[in-house]
Amino acid sequence: MGKWKVLNSEYKYKSPFGNLRKDTCQMSDGTVIENYYVNEYADWVNAIVLTEKEEIVLVEQYRHPGNDFYVEVPAGKVEDGESYEEAIRREIREETGYVSEERLIPLGEFMVNPATQTNKVITFLMTDAKRSREQELDDTEVLEVKHFPFQRVEEMIQSKEITQLFTVTAYYLAKKFIRNGRNRD
Repeated sequence: MGKWKVLNSEYKYKSPFGNLRKDTCQMSDGTVIENYYVNEYADWVNAIVLTEKEEIVLVEQYRHPGNDFYVEVPAGKVEDGESYEEAIRREIREETGYVSEERLIPLGEFMVNPATQTNKVITFLMTDAKRSREQELDDTEVLEVKHFPFQRVEEMIQSKEITQLFTVTAYYLAKKFIRNGRNRD
């Protein structure tokens, strides 16, 4: 088993949201794969946001590809020149109006779908969040901010009120961190 060699690569589509690239690859055994499509995206960030009262801050929004409304953690893509922490603080502030002076706690860094995508998602925990401003949404964003007791989220996952995978993963990472006494550096 070995890495593949890229014999040819061409962009089929480019946009501010991501690019679609078509590669011709040669596997380590010599097999050539034509038309391997790769979605190039900027890395994504998301966060469990806990208020001073230990409530979780979530957003609900319509997602066109899913043709439904989804309750999710605040999230977004990393802009050029931003660190992951800068990106998630900006996304939380824009989507919810919440900020925190506390240190962000990194919970994990994961490839989104390495079979077809180039990006990863970086998950944080924000504690002691306070609402300090109004939302600053993009022209195409319509989000409703929601608050729940942190413990209720697991029930929402089990009852399928929350079905977005990154939200589920972020919740369980935060729950484990909190259960272990918040001792991670």
